[in-house]
Amino acid sequence: MATDAEKVVTEFCNAWPRKNIDELLGFFTDDAVYHNIPFEPARGKDAIRAVINTFLPMAKSLHFKVLKSASAGNVVFNERVDVFDLGGGKTISLPVAGVFEITGSKISAWRDYFDMAMYTKQMS
Repeated sequence: MATDAEKVVTEFCNAWPRKNIDELLGFFTDDAVYHNIPFEPARGKDAIRAVINTFLPMAKSLHFKVLKSASAGNVVFNERVDVFDLGGGKTISLPVAGVFEITGSKISAWRDYFDMAMYTKQMS
């Protein structure tokens, strides 16, 4: 049975196909930190918005396919494939390991680990 923390992360991952930046930001605490490894961490909703806006608008559609999920207390780990449909037949499938920290019912920290070379190779 999924924990409350896992339910928050599942709802967050399921929200991405709607591409609604305000809805996505609503999942975060005001002082949340999003660290998209290997980039610098984004601190606070304005910084998180800026990071998300570097990849969300270019995608015709975006889907987080969660393969496995586990939690320990308020920390949720997921293994997933983020699929970006860029249009024109171009799709990026990026394996990701995500770590989420939940405070109350909001994401207070989110770290994604992925192979940047795999991403850039698929972009070209």
